[in-house]
Formats: sequence, C-alpha cells, structure tokens
Amino acid sequence: MIKTVFVASTEPYSGKSIISIGLINMLLGKAQKIGYFKPIINHNDTQKKEGHIDTILSYFDLPVAYEDAYAYTWHEAMSQMETESEGEVLDTIIRKFKNLEDKYDFTVVEGTDYLGDGAAFEFDINVQIAKNLQAPVIVVLSGEDKTTAQVVNGVLTAIHNFEAREIQVLAVVANKIKPEFANDIKELLKEQLSPGILLAVIHANVKLQSPTMKEICEKLNGKLLFGKDQLSNQADNFITGAMQVPNFLNYLKENVLIITPGDRGDIIISALQANLSTSYPKVAGIILTAGYEPEEPILRLINGLQTVVPIIAVESGTFQTSNEIGAIRSIITPDNTQKIQLAIDTFNKYIDVAELDKQIIKFKPSGITPRMFQYQLVQWAKSAKKHIVLPEGTDERILKAAARLLNQDIVDLTLLGDVKEIHGIIKRFDINLDLTKVKIVNPADDVYYNDYVDTLYELRKTKNVNMEMARDMMTDVSYFGTMMVYKGHADGMVSGAVHTTQHTIRPALQFIKTKPGISVVSSIFFMCLPDRVSVFGDCAVNPNPTAEQLAEIAISSAESSERFGIEPRVAMLSYSSGTSGEGEDVEKVRRATEIVRLKRPGLKVEGPIQYDAAVDPVVGSSKLPGSEVAGRASVLIFPDLNTGNNTYKAVQRETGALAIGPMLQGLNKPVNDLSRGCTIDDIFNTVIITAIQCQDNS
Repeated sequence: MIKTVFVASTEPYSGKSIISIGLINMLLGKAQKIGYFKPIINHNDTQKKEGHIDTILSYFDLPVAYEDAYAYTWHEAMSQMETESEGEVLDTIIRKFKNLEDKYDFTVVEGTDYLGDGAAFEFDINVQIAKNLQAPVIVVLSGEDKTTAQVVNGVLTAIHNFEAREIQVLAVVANKIKPEFANDIKELLKEQLSPGILLAVIHANVKLQSPTMKEICEKLNGKLLFGKDQLSNQADNFITGAMQVPNFLNYLKENVLIITPGDRGDIIISALQANLSTSYPKVAGIILTAGYEPEEPILRLINGLQTVVPIIAVESGTFQTSNEIGAIRSIITPDNTQKIQLAIDTFNKYIDVAELDKQIIKFKPSGITPRMFQYQLVQWAKSAKKHIVLPEGTDERILKAAARLLNQDIVDLTLLGDVKEIHGIIKRFDINLDLTKVKIVNPADDVYYNDYVDTLYELRKTKNVNMEMARDMMTDVSYFGTMMVYKGHADGMVSGAVHTTQHTIRPALQFIKTKPGISVVSSIFFMCLPDRVSVFGDCAVNPNPTAEQLAEIAISSAESSERFGIEPRVAMLSYSSGTSGEGEDVEKVRRATEIVRLKRPGLKVEGPIQYDAAVDPVVGSSKLPGSEVAGRASVLIFPDLNTGNNTYKAVQRETGALAIGPMLQGLNKPVNDLSRGCTIDDIFNTVIITAIQCQDNS
C-alpha cells in the first residue's frame, strides 16, 4: 500500500510546488489526514518561515507543526555531513518522517530546490531520501529556455537515474513547456516511456511565473508610495518609460510594470490614466528609479484619484533596477490565494488525476471529511456537466467564481447582464475569465425575450398579469433566468448575491413550482465541521412550519443527505429530549417525528431531541440510551427559522465551519439562493450543488 509520494526535480525553478499543491488538494478529497514533509529547505532565516512550507500548511490547514515539516536547512545538513556522516543526516530525516507517517493516511514529501552549488550532489541526496523513505517519485522538470530535444533527453535521463537506483517513478511532469512544443514532446516521450509511468506536459503560464508587486517591492527594498491595496497585482512584463508619452503608450501590454525615473511626472500620470481607460491594457504598477519621488503637484493629483496602482520608489538606476526585476523568481506565498488556486487548476487541467489516483490511493477511508465532501462534489458535478444561469453577471464575485468554475471545466454557464459592462469589470479586476467559454445574455435584447414574455403571460394571466406587466417582469434578471430554467434553456439557476431571497425564489414559486407530492419548499445547509459534514434544515425559508411541514422538511433533507453521500440519521430538534418536555412547541416536533416514521419507516429518526444530545455521544447515550440517532445525528431539523438561522450562523462563526448553501428542496427544477454577503467560495460551491441537483432532473 502506497502511503507516500516524493515530488522531486533535478534543477532549480522547475515548478514542482505546483505539483505538491495540486497533489495535496487531490488527496484531501480522498483521505482524512494528509501530512507534508520537506526534508531539507533552502532557508536560513530563523525569524521567518520557509515560504513553500508555510503556504501549504496554512492554505490547506494541515495539522502539521511547521517545525515537524522539515528536518534541516541546507546549511545545517551540509555542516553535519562535514562533521559526521551522510548516514546521520538520513537517520534524522527518516525519524522525523516516520513520526509524520504514523499520524497521517498519506504524506507528500518534497525534494530540495537546487538553489545551492553542486547539482549532482544534491540529486544524490534526493535519491537517498526517496530510497530510504521507500517512496515512489513524481519527477518534475522545466522546459524553460530549452529545445524539444533537451526536454525529452532531460526527462529520460532523470527517469533512468532514479530507476537505476531502484526507485519507482510514478509520473513525470514536463513543466513550463512552450505550447508549440507540447505535442512533439508528448509524442516523443510516449514512445519511450514505460507503460506504468504517467506523463504530463504542462504549458508555460506567465501568471504562475510572474512576481507580484509585493514581491518586487520586497526584493528591491523599495519604498511604497501608493497602492497598498493592489500589491497582489502580478507583473507579467515590464517596460522602461524613458520616451515621450505618445510613443510610451504604444508599448503598454497587459499587466505591465513601468520602470521610469521618479521625475517623469508625465509618464506617471499617463500610466495611471491608461490603467483607468478601457482602451489600454491593465497596468500592474510603477517603479520610480534613481531615488527620485514625484513633485508636490503630481503627488496631489495622484492623491485625488480613486484607483492607484502600486507606485514604488527605489534608489538604484533604471538599468540596474530592470536587471534586478528580470532576475526575480516568484514563489507562491500563503497570501496569494489567486496563484494557489491557479496552481490547483493547472494541476487538474494537465495531470490525469483519475489515473494518478488509481496508482497512489489504495485504502478506503471511513466517514466523510469536509475536504472529501468538497472533492466529491466537484467530481459528481463533472460526471454529467450541466448548464447553470447566473443572473447577477455584473457582480465581481460572480465573475470570479465563474472563472474558477470554467477553468476547472465543472459546468457550462450563462451570465445575464450588459456585455460591455461585464467586459469592463473583468478588465478592472483582472479576472481570468475566458469569454469564449461563457454565454452572456442581456434579457431585453435576447432572441427568446418575446417568447418568454408570451409564456409568462400565459402562465400568470389568471393572476392578473397582463402583457405589459409580463414584458416588464421579463426584463428582471431573476424572472429571465428562472424562465430559462423553466423552458429548458438552462438546467439550473443560482442568484442572490445582489438580490433578496424573496426576489430570487419568487419567480420559481410562481411557475417552476413544487415537485408532485411536495407542498413546501425548504432549504438545507451542508455544514462542513472540522471532523464531519452535517445537514442543517430549514435555516432559510420557512419561518414557522406546521408539524406536517416539518415532517416534509425532514424527509426532503434526509433524501438530500443521502443523495450527497451522507448517511441520514435525522434529529428533530427541540428544547427537550424524549418524553421529558411539554408545551405546544415540543408537541409540534413530537407530532412531526411520528409523521416521518409513518411515511418513511426505514429512516433513522429521533425526536424531540436537544442539540447536544443529537451530536454528543456521551450526552446522547445518557438522555436517550439505545437510540440509533442520539450522539450520531447527521441531519438536524430545526423547529423554526429563528432557531435554524441563528444556530447555523453561530456554529459557522464559532467553529470556523464552511456552510455550503442554502440548497432549496422541493422545486421541480433547481433554483438556489445566495446570501448578499456571500464569498466567491460560497458561489462556487452553490453552483456545484445546483449542478448535481440538475443531474437528478435529467
């Protein structure tokens, strides 16, 4: 059984961090506990954490202490080898690794960075570590500034050198490959690789290699004058602003860094204006050289602008500054979540995850963790891709979530809104949204507008809706998006980032309506707690359900729970457990529990039951001994909206749980509501669960 993989390279700046990040993200969807270990780090600053370890531990919230994630700095390892022996170093590495291996289902080990002298010696150290840890390797090589022949020979040589030392090569990754070379490299390597070795050829991506303005500022020891809130801007290329303004403007490219003497106020102002103009590419930032800072009138003008890119002053001259910037090698830092997500998306796009999964996952974890749940959601959504309409297409969060969904090829999307406005937002916020993969519709201009108006009129004319009202209503994005779903032009809809819950679901209640046998639309949240996923219902729709409605909510929630891979054990919550309490509210829950048992005899349900008795095994066995649900509840049904909404928010805030939802239940076709305070992650997850619901309607 494989429990470890060693990610190795044979050269500096290969991009193996992308593979480590993507691999850990993949494994967290399959295993409960993942460890990470980098035996030797090229980092000697004891006041700061090594960047890559810090990124992985913090982003994925791995329960590994920073001190346990490595054994030596490169300087420490070399010093010990000089005074003692290589064996002593390896013994320490093995001991630290074994301490991790015993605690985790799977451990990703990453090799050294090749930033020192003696590449052959460093390669040998990596081979020794992999061999002693009995870990198969994923080999990563860079194609930067290499010919096709050099890449192919480098890959074959690396594989030979590992296999000659009896180390199994699971996969080989040729990274940073020019797209025009990719097919040739892939075909040449396929002919020569052993059948058991997985091959991936990753195209060069400037957005993964470009430094952020924050990195540039730190590397140059610069003084930040403006633009602190945009230090995450990436500089994909740079130019020197030493010419006249008209000529200078002709050289601007997307995400450009402008290097100019600090006394060139004309260049500074024209660069800032170009950044605000939709006619010019986005400017990443400005470096002012030679120790000059702008004069007072220029500073006053800049201070009056609403949007200012980072402006950084340095002491060095323009030529030296340009050379220093060209030498900067970007790293993926913990605060750069955009680049981390891009690394994950790149891994998922170019690596045959299913095949890699077959090779390295050999065990069946028990239960379901939040990471497993989220991983499974994505896989389910991808298994039968659906078409989702997002009515709020001019919201920045919606567009960023849309970019992420499309980059991972999870769903097809339609955005509602004005095309020019959406283009402007994408440019202003530098959103990596491929507009060739998304449909943008302005309701009033759409070819289906008149048909939708006629349909709405026929559906609602008995409710005093005339043709003029129907025309007006159909310009509303909520009505238009819902009609797309009703007519089968989209499979589902997600809205509510800008609109109220009532505004979002009213059209669905009016003409999509409820499924046969369902009298009430309700909602659930998937609460991703640290060690489990629970279903909470109803926390968003029904203020004070009757006993009959409460029973229906419980049955719908149990069915949703089972559909999403969570065994339903239903707790009907109240302020008392069992037969101890009296009163109208507890009687309602007791009656609802009886109705559930009558309608679904095989369903595990307990009620009335208090929250602590439902989720705490000790309390549950004390208050309701012998119960199949007490202490183990996975579906928690709240007696009213006041209790449910407050409880889910309290649990979310106090435990740091991820709340996915609300997901609406009972409608004929999927329409789901967001909160107006939703995050990009909330939108991403809600679209995915909507897509999965759509599969049930196929």
